[in-house]
Amino acid sequence: MNDELLYQIALSRLYRWSIREERRLLEQYGSASEVWKHVSIPGTAEAMAAAEKEIAFIQEHQIKTYFYQDDTYPYRLKQCSDAPLLLFGKGHLDINRGKMVSIVGTRMATDRGKELTRQFVFDLKEMVPDVTIISGLAYGIDIAAHKAAIEAGVPTIIVPAHGLDRIYPSLHRDVAVQALEKGGILTEYTTGTEPEKMNFVARNRIVAGLADAVVIVESKQKGGSLITASMAVDYNRDVFSFPGRATDEVSHGCNQLIRDQKAALIECAEDLVQAMKWDEGKPKPVQTEMVELTGLLDPVQQQLLQKLREAEEGMHVNMLVMETQMPYSDVVSNLMIMVMQGIVKDLPGGIYRALK
Repeated sequence: MNDELLYQIALSRLYRWSIREERRLLEQYGSASEVWKHVSIPGTAEAMAAAEKEIAFIQEHQIKTYFYQDDTYPYRLKQCSDAPLLLFGKGHLDINRGKMVSIVGTRMATDRGKELTRQFVFDLKEMVPDVTIISGLAYGIDIAAHKAAIEAGVPTIIVPAHGLDRIYPSLHRDVAVQALEKGGILTEYTTGTEPEKMNFVARNRIVAGLADAVVIVESKQKGGSLITASMAVDYNRDVFSFPGRATDEVSHGCNQLIRDQKAALIECAEDLVQAMKWDEGKPKPVQTEMVELTGLLDPVQQQLLQKLREAEEGMHVNMLVMETQMPYSDVVSNLMIMVMQGIVKDLPGGIYRALK
């Protein structure tokens, strides 16, 4: 038995301190076992008994563990102030590889949303071969993302809201098993943990923190994916959202994220790749001259383009509204037209830049 792992599991199960306080104690004493020796901790007998039981499960089912102080711990997640001390993993996990993209959305996904997710994953694989897809195995967009990754041969990481002794929802067990072959399951929860509502909210921080970028495909006005997006913003992760029609309930949340400038608008995988600058260093397609195309712009678009050309680093949409004295809706709609024409590039955070 790994004695240090025993103390690590026991410490993570105490729930006496906040995660930040536990980190402080680890920094002070150097290891979980030393914390155990130097700090008076009520409930140690129960925690140690539970840890011994957990280790038996780990050994029987070949579970990997990732402690906060280990080199194998996800380095992206370690940057987050509320990252869990200990993670349990199953499968062929490489949690510090390549590019990580979390894809989340509503459980009530439309056929459009599912197909959009599938196409996005397949296109992303072609442009970013070392990408890994992360999601939560829930109905709707989550399971669509996992299925697309498996079909495309892309590693996918499932982050459940329970321990590794079960799969929820059970209907998705086959997908979870397939994910183990190239990717796997990663959770902070020990065996016996039920998929309770509060656990889903907590696990969203792992979905956000593991990723380089978080993509919201479809979301209602209120939902777990918006919580994930908010956490990602707090973690300084890039957040992207697919827009939808104003009449579509499952697009209200996505449109709100874009409107509040918490997410950058994307319409395809290429938009994300360019925004993340993952295409830098790769051969660029030959750009055609824009003289003829820009000559077809109306006076409003010409004025916007001129302002963007004067600002080499780009301009925020609100600044464009102020400098042109145009209505916000007119500025945004015309910018979108120029983005689709390839004259203007939209960047995360509501920034637009002229392509020269």
